[in-house]
Amino acid sequence: MKEAIVDKGLIVEIIDSPIPEPGPDEVLIKIAVTGTNPKDWKRPENDNWRGNQGDDMAGVVTKVGSSVFEFRPGDRVAAFHRLMTPHGSYAEYGIAPQHTTFHLPANVSFEEAATIPLATVTSVFALYKNLQLPDPWQPRLDSDPPLPLVIYGASTAIGAFAVQLARQSNIHPIIGIAGASKDLVLDLLGDGVEKYGDAYVDYRGKSEAELIASVKAAVAAAATAEHYPSYKDKPEALQITRAYDPMSYEGGYITLAKILQGPDARLATVAPRFTYKELEGRAEPLHLGKTFAGIAHGDVAADRDLPYVYLRYVARGLQEGWFRGHPYEVVPGGLNGIKQALEDLKAGKAHGVKYVLRIAETEGVSEEA
Repeated sequence: MKEAIVDKGLIVEIIDSPIPEPGPDEVLIKIAVTGTNPKDWKRPENDNWRGNQGDDMAGVVTKVGSSVFEFRPGDRVAAFHRLMTPHGSYAEYGIAPQHTTFHLPANVSFEEAATIPLATVTSVFALYKNLQLPDPWQPRLDSDPPLPLVIYGASTAIGAFAVQLARQSNIHPIIGIAGASKDLVLDLLGDGVEKYGDAYVDYRGKSEAELIASVKAAVAAAATAEHYPSYKDKPEALQITRAYDPMSYEGGYITLAKILQGPDARLATVAPRFTYKELEGRAEPLHLGKTFAGIAHGDVAADRDLPYVYLRYVARGLQEGWFRGHPYEVVPGGLNGIKQALEDLKAGKAHGVKYVLRIAETEGVSEEA
C-alpha cells in the first residue's frame, strides 16, 4: 500500500508499506479520506518526529481483531487513530482501536466524517471531564439558572464541535469568540442567539481589555433576556465560571482567565505541555484542565470509556441532524497533497475549514479494494 511519511521541514515521502494487521481490539480500515490537524505539522517540526502523522480516518472496515464485536468488514466508519503510533491515516489502510471507531450514517460522506474524530474527542474531554458540564443525555433544564460558556476559537473544528455538544447539554449562554468566520459561529449557535442570548464576539481589532468588555457585555445582555427573569434587573450577578480555549497555543487562555469568576471557575485548554505560568498568582482559584486527546488510548478505563460512549452518541447526532462535521476543503492529489495541506495549516490559512484528502487521488492508488 502507499503511505506518506512526514519529516522535519514538512518533507513528505510516499513509500510502499505492507498492509498492517489489526490487533485483538483493533480494526483495519481501507481509508477513503483522511483529515488533517495542526499537530500533523507540529510533531515533525517541533519534535523531530518522523512518521505517518495522520489520525483522522474515514473509510470501510476490511478486517477486525479477535476481540472486536461491534464492527465487521464492509462497515462504513470513521476513527481516531492512536497518536504517535504506526499505521495512521496518511495511507491506503490504517489501524484504529475499536473504542475510538464509530459507524457512519448513510447521510454522512467520508469527507465530512474525516473532520470529526480527533477534534470531537478533544472537546469531549474538555467539556465533560475538565469543565464538568452535564452530559447531553442529561441536559440542564430550561428552568435552571444560566451557565455561561465562553469558547475562544469557536470557528475551529474543536471549538465548533464544542458548541454543538454544549448546546445538546443545554448550556447557555454560549459566547463564541472568533474572527472572520462570523457566519459559521452564528449558524452553530442557531436559535440559541434569540432564545438564550448566545452570541458571537469578534476579537479582531480589539485590545484585551476591549475583548473582555465585549464578552462581559454579551453575557450581561443574555442575562436580561426574558428567558432569565431572575437576572433581568441584576445582570452583574451572573458570573462566568466556564471557558474553553481550543487555540491555547495562541494565548487565548490568558484572556479567558481574566474573564472567569467565582470559586468554581474552570478553564479547559488543549496544550498540555504548556506551563501556563501566566496564570500564576491569580487571586481567585482556577481549575485548569489541560486537555490531551491521547488519553483516549491510555491506561485509565474512564478515559477510554468517555470517547467510546460519546463517539457513538455523536454518530446518532449525525443521523438525527443535531451534530455535523466541520466545513472542509479537499486538497487535491491525495497523499501527494499532504505537504501543501500542512504548509497551509502552518501558515494559518485554514479559517473555519478543515483540510481533507481523498486517498484514491494518490498517484498509483486504485479505488478498488
